[in-house]
Amino acid sequence: MTSAPAIELRGISKSFGPVQANKDISLTVARGTIHGIVGENGAGKSTLMSILYGFYRADRGEIFINGRAVEITDSQAAIAAGIGMVHQHFKLVENFTVLENIILGAEDGGLLHGSITKARKALADLSETYGLKVDGDAVIEDLSVGHLQRVEILKQLYREADILILDEPTGVLTPAEADQLFRILGRLREEGKTIILITHKLREIMEITDTVSVMRRGEMTATVRTADTTPEGLAELMVGRKVLLRVEKEPARAKDIVLEVQNLSFVDGSGVTRLKDINLELRAGEILGIAGVAGNGQSELLEILGGMRHASAGAALYKSAPLPLSGATANGRARRQMGIAHIPEDRQTAGLIMPFMAWENIAFGYHERAAYQAGATLMDNAAIQKDCAEKMAQFDIRPPDIMLPARNFSGGNQQKIVVAREMAHTPDLLLIGQPTRGVDIGAIEFIHRQIIALRDQGCAILLVSVELDEIMGLADRVAVMFDGQIMGERDAAKTDEAELGLLMAGLTKGAA
Repeated sequence: MTSAPAIELRGISKSFGPVQANKDISLTVARGTIHGIVGENGAGKSTLMSILYGFYRADRGEIFINGRAVEITDSQAAIAAGIGMVHQHFKLVENFTVLENIILGAEDGGLLHGSITKARKALADLSETYGLKVDGDAVIEDLSVGHLQRVEILKQLYREADILILDEPTGVLTPAEADQLFRILGRLREEGKTIILITHKLREIMEITDTVSVMRRGEMTATVRTADTTPEGLAELMVGRKVLLRVEKEPARAKDIVLEVQNLSFVDGSGVTRLKDINLELRAGEILGIAGVAGNGQSELLEILGGMRHASAGAALYKSAPLPLSGATANGRARRQMGIAHIPEDRQTAGLIMPFMAWENIAFGYHERAAYQAGATLMDNAAIQKDCAEKMAQFDIRPPDIMLPARNFSGGNQQKIVVAREMAHTPDLLLIGQPTRGVDIGAIEFIHRQIIALRDQGCAILLVSVELDEIMGLADRVAVMFDGQIMGERDAAKTDEAELGLLMAGLTKGAA
């Protein structure tokens, strides 16, 4: 007798006002498998999983867990049904320890000593069983992103979840951390756990899943065995057309030097040297990619050049004139007035004001443009709203609702709002941090084309990305950072991932 599936959804529909996020969706997930769900931003993936986890209630439809009909009214009901969810943006209390976060909401009573003791033993057992090694007494704010991911998984396993939902789990992980996560997921599958993996990265789908379902515009369009499909086939199912999975570009036609950085150093508030004598130059009409494992100074470099941090030492020239790296004039507003645009790495904390509406976010940093003004002291809101609607159409931002708060867009569409704002004003210098983090395959193709188009118009582009294939595909030259230093620079057309990987580890071919 065949066992009942771990999850069965029948006819799930959900609307938010006039927007129908899910339309009559049916889905079956076999026990002890890893089931991928892919689709464009705004396709309804996260909404569907939020219904399964009890964040939303479906307008209609049925949910079966292990063959039994269940009513999931909230997340507590989902936990009781054996479902756990690891969110794209972690839900951890930063000044709590690992153990305190794990028991949070699952305490055995008002006195925490017993709960901590119980959790400590359970943590040791789970860490041993699944290879999820984490110090239970470590404070969350002191841990790497990869370890935070482990804490989130341990939190769900502590609640005895048999079904795990992971929403974009590698969006903030290094390649090495992502590989470790996949090994952990494989171990969980061997132990009989059922895993739903939401991701935009088709390489991950092909590498780890058994089955994959494709969503488009709120509907489930296909479910296939992973072994029976290809990345190109999945991309076409997701977008409804053939998608180029590689960047097509002509050789760069580099011109005058736009940015020159000289002996730039930065020491943080704790006295740790994050940047050490950085020297680089960037010309009009070329892309300089900065490769490296996250945490090796790339973020600080981008933030100093973008006016978000002040340098400790060094200088920079922008179009042959001094570019302030500290002091009152070293800020993002002044940078934009000079023709320097900046797509920050963290869209939610540095790129958007989440409660503000899309049309308000589209003007931030550019609100003094003549096209946005109505007289000497007032802004022309109607002009800004019209411009926002045009940008939403141009960049395919969904839903195309200028009045929707930024927090109500999917992560990928939030990113597209930032990209649209910063690219649309034809800057002379564009600073980009992680341009396609959490963005779907169709939008990645679009953003990559926009970056190349800006380069071909003569824009100088400094690109930071932890995705090595993105660096290799877009950059004309690649500089590799390790421990706050430039380890080397290579012509992108004359190097490979193996050589760059050695530099990312602080090695050269000779040293290796």
